[in-house]
Amino acid sequence: MLLLNLDADFNPIEGTAIAHKSFTFSGGEPHIKIESGFTTEDTVTITHRLKSFNTLGLLCVTVDALKRMGVTKINLFIPYFPAARQDRVMVPGEPLSVKVYADIINAMDLQKVIVLDPHSEVTPALLNNCETIANYGFIEEVLKQIGSNVKLISPDGGALKKIYKLSEYLGGMEVTECSKSRDVKTGKLSGFRVYEDDLNGMDCLIVDDICDGGGTFVGLAEALKAKNAGKLYLAVTHGIFNKGFEVFNGYFEKIFTTNSFTDFDTDKVEQIKITL
Repeated sequence: MLLLNLDADFNPIEGTAIAHKSFTFSGGEPHIKIESGFTTEDTVTITHRLKSFNTLGLLCVTVDALKRMGVTKINLFIPYFPAARQDRVMVPGEPLSVKVYADIINAMDLQKVIVLDPHSEVTPALLNNCETIANYGFIEEVLKQIGSNVKLISPDGGALKKIYKLSEYLGGMEVTECSKSRDVKTGKLSGFRVYEDDLNGMDCLIVDDICDGGGTFVGLAEALKAKNAGKLYLAVTHGIFNKGFEVFNGYFEKIFTTNSFTDFDTDKVEQIKITL
């Protein structure tokens, strides 16, 4: 397999890497120079971690460069899909950001676009030739470390469908449903609820796709402890953690994530590398 890994620290697929040099001009524009050594009949798979419009820009100029070299079969693996949480317009004046990113990628006319654990069904519905990968392998690796004698915790209604599919895949693991309220104008969270009277000291694994600031999981941890939960664990596929790990205040025995968004050099989180 011919690979073009745009992030030098992200190599999730085995294959032959295409030599290239990428850089950013002083004006802020991304640029790339790709070395030849492959034929126009070859399929090239690009891997990248999209964390900003500039990383998206690098992807755009890369696809253009490949097509100008005669490559017609291009696949893309972007585990974290940017703006996937902005999958509906909540108040007037907001964009439908996920569609903005999807439209740009669709315009590249790619053979296949692979996304890991998308936030909702909106992302694959908007993307042409989209193939999704569930979080099953990631959670299996987590359970190898903490054991399977835990309850799966769904943090909110949006996660319910995915967590019950995960439970079924894992052989019917017990699920506890939770919910929260969010002010759509301010983003403030409140009203965390656990729909179980007494957890009887059971260990709990909260499973979700994204952790940004961590407010959802701190509020949920407090609600779970109030219902007599045992040890708490957190597993999020895409870890951003923009407020650091101190916000979790020791609630969790361990926090797990993948390297879909960035790399962490800290003992505060266990990072499970993605391999396809």
